[in-house]
Amino acid sequence: MQSTYIARQAIFDRHSKTIGYELLFRDSPDNKFPDIDPDVATSKLIIQNHINGSVKAISLGKPAYINFTEKSLVNKYPLMFDKETIVIELVGHDKVTERLIKILKYYFDKGYKIALTEYDLSEQWDALFPYLYLLKVNLDHVNPKQLPAVVKRLKPFNVKISAERVETKFQYLSLIEVGFDYYQGFFYHEPEIIEGKALAPIKTQMLELISETFNSPLVFERIAEIISHDVNLSVSLLKMVNNVATGTRVEITSLKQATSYLGEEKLKQFVSILALSKLTTEKTDEISKQALITGKLMASIASHQAFASVRDYAFITGLLSSIEVLLGIPIKDVVKTMPLAKPIENALIERSGILGELLDFTIHYITGQNIDIAEQMQSFELNSETLHEEFVEASLWCQQLTG
Repeated sequence: MQSTYIARQAIFDRHSKTIGYELLFRDSPDNKFPDIDPDVATSKLIIQNHINGSVKAISLGKPAYINFTEKSLVNKYPLMFDKETIVIELVGHDKVTERLIKILKYYFDKGYKIALTEYDLSEQWDALFPYLYLLKVNLDHVNPKQLPAVVKRLKPFNVKISAERVETKFQYLSLIEVGFDYYQGFFYHEPEIIEGKALAPIKTQMLELISETFNSPLVFERIAEIISHDVNLSVSLLKMVNNVATGTRVEITSLKQATSYLGEEKLKQFVSILALSKLTTEKTDEISKQALITGKLMASIASHQAFASVRDYAFITGLLSSIEVLLGIPIKDVVKTMPLAKPIENALIERSGILGELLDFTIHYITGQNIDIAEQMQSFELNSETLHEEFVEASLWCQQLTG
């Protein structure tokens, strides 16, 4: 068995900030959990993915929530990881035993955080409360109205409660009242699009700035003019020049000179990332990170021969893939404000053309959606190990940018 694929899903707190990622392991590009024994999955998938070396990059410096069976805990696989980098997710149990309690105490005493998944509200699990950091409740199987009694029993132990399969904003708000601390699913499953919402001036300015990066050659004077309207952008541009000029003394006398000094490639990257950050709120921070990783990974995949015709469009298409969620405006209305090439428009609006196929493929690969992508990988002549490495590199790149 050759394990080469990892997906992830963000976990949010009550303020919509990302507190960690659940890592989803696969053994093939089929993008679904392998039909193998869970013990084998836990051990082989972790080892064969060399996850110890890349977990920090994949989880962008946040804690990684990883499933461990009892057998893998006995075999001490969690000790492969720094206790600060992971949360042990306990899976595969339907009852509490003395052996299980002893195992959890072992990891608790070593400082590891432990989460109990598939919590069913049964009082038998109360015996584990002293050793737990988190209870994960699947809303498809548990009525959250039953939770208040559990919250009362949890108080002495400071155990957090996380809701899985949160599909709507109404659910999200009602779960806060019930007592949930963390949430999974809301941002990716049900992005809210508000029809006809007007753009704020700052957002219009940022879209204009991104649009300028499509010109070839770049008009440095025009980019400098737009940047000059925002103090933070101006300061960031000068800091960028300073970073690039390490070891040499550069005297910048104007923003136009600063943009010219960076050169086209670095300036395009700088402009895209800074403009995207200006469109980001606390609620959409995770979405913007996803967009950055999508753009970077798309650009890496586009270096392969199958996508040679759209190579120049890959990064910006991935970067804009979540723009309607960030702005709250339908993508078809957003693109009207930007001078996009037709292949980019078609990819964003209809997911059509080779660029649209690349965008779909990249998003499915990153988010771990249950869609069979093996046939696509074969038709595009993509190597799964190379893809995994490119995904890790894109995640590390994003972590360094957003640190």
